[in-house]
Amino acid sequence: MSRSLRLRDYSPNRSLGSGVPLMEILQDLGKGLLITGVFAFFFYRSLWAFPPMSLAGWLYLQRSRHHRRRRRDRQLLVQFKECIQAVAASMRAGYAVENAFLDSIADIRSMFGEGCAMERELRQLRQGLSNNVTLETLLKEMGQRSGLEEMREFAEVFAIAKRNGGSIPVMIDAASCSISRRLEVEEEMETLLSARRLEQRVMNAMPFLIVWYVETGNPGYFDMLYGNPAGIALMTACMGVYLAAYALSEWIFDKTFKEG
Repeated sequence: MSRSLRLRDYSPNRSLGSGVPLMEILQDLGKGLLITGVFAFFFYRSLWAFPPMSLAGWLYLQRSRHHRRRRRDRQLLVQFKECIQAVAASMRAGYAVENAFLDSIADIRSMFGEGCAMERELRQLRQGLSNNVTLETLLKEMGQRSGLEEMREFAEVFAIAKRNGGSIPVMIDAASCSISRRLEVEEEMETLLSARRLEQRVMNAMPFLIVWYVETGNPGYFDMLYGNPAGIALMTACMGVYLAAYALSEWIFDKTFKEG
């Protein structure tokens, strides 16, 4: 069990590596409340707008969960790659494949720390083997829990290789090279998109900064937009355009990252 208090991620279906430190969740909730307050003040300047503006805070939590899941998937894939490389090395030293997976626990713990996602899964695998569950079944279950296509495909190819007497170390080397290529591509995409991501964040903050600047220099300049039906309708339309632009930019980033 991890030393720090952890909670499940917002999605209950992501079990492998989905533990999230309580402090991170509290920080996300605090930021969500802050965004809700900013939207309520900026667009309506009314406490009555706080409950409906909680939608903005909810959207932030969804995006935070999405980015955390992406980071978690990358970390898990790196740990899995190191795990199967350790297994291949052990098999070349004469270990049986089951013992090679069990022996990799110490390597994963030394590289990524005690309580990491891959170590927890290997401990569960050890428990399954002690209960006479086949390694193929345990790897298949691990792949399903992870939600990662690479781990599911590895489990399927591993089962075929073991059933037909194929060279498991060669298969593991091929899987490791494939995972390494994917990680390299993702790193390149992150580097290329980092500048655009910064520009997006600046543009997201720009409307609020402009209004704050004008209001500071000319107090009461925007009073006509609040407290009357026409102003409320106009600010609601502005908020809709802003949220649509934000959603479009996030969709473009996600699509570019996936296609890259």
